[in-house]
Amino acid sequence: MNKRVSRALALLLVPTLGALLMRLLYYTNKIKFHSPDTITTNPLIFTCWHGELLMLPFLYRKYRKKPHAKVLISPHFDGKLIAKTIRYFGLDTLSGSSDKSPARVLIQAIKSLKEGYDIGITPDGPKGPRHEVADGVIVMAQKTGAKIILLEVKPTKYWMLNSWDRFVIPKPFGTIHYYATSEIDVSGLSLEEARTLIKEGLLRHEK
Repeated sequence: MNKRVSRALALLLVPTLGALLMRLLYYTNKIKFHSPDTITTNPLIFTCWHGELLMLPFLYRKYRKKPHAKVLISPHFDGKLIAKTIRYFGLDTLSGSSDKSPARVLIQAIKSLKEGYDIGITPDGPKGPRHEVADGVIVMAQKTGAKIILLEVKPTKYWMLNSWDRFVIPKPFGTIHYYATSEIDVSGLSLEEARTLIKEGLLRHEK
């Protein structure tokens, strides 16, 4: 089987199976939310580390019963798999990364925020360094006035992949703890101040 055919099959099968697996893992775990009961209806930037993004759609649905969000996704093949998978959860995508057309995707994200979409972004994606905040999330917040919500997903039982981001997959029959901050305003901060605030917030429950 050549690469083109194998990728076509993967795009056909993996997203469907992935979405089913995500739901299976969610419903076979106890779920605990450590987060505000309500958030603003204004467009927000939802931010988490790349290694914790797998189960994030369920936290987003806690706040937005009708999803209206675009997630920044890598243009690489694995990004295409993720994009098709999260569409099962009503989430749209913007294709781009810090190393390919960063200005273009940043402009698209800013435009989407102004159009009323929430934005989902992993500030250390798509290739790292792990747990380091790139400028994009800060720039789009300051250009639009959008607030940021920092998210953490911490399962008590999990597999951790040997990847740059140490990607976490929950195991069944544990507890998934979802942490979300209140809305954070970085409009009056320097890039370095905002970067420190975001990084520290996303590492609050890191072991």
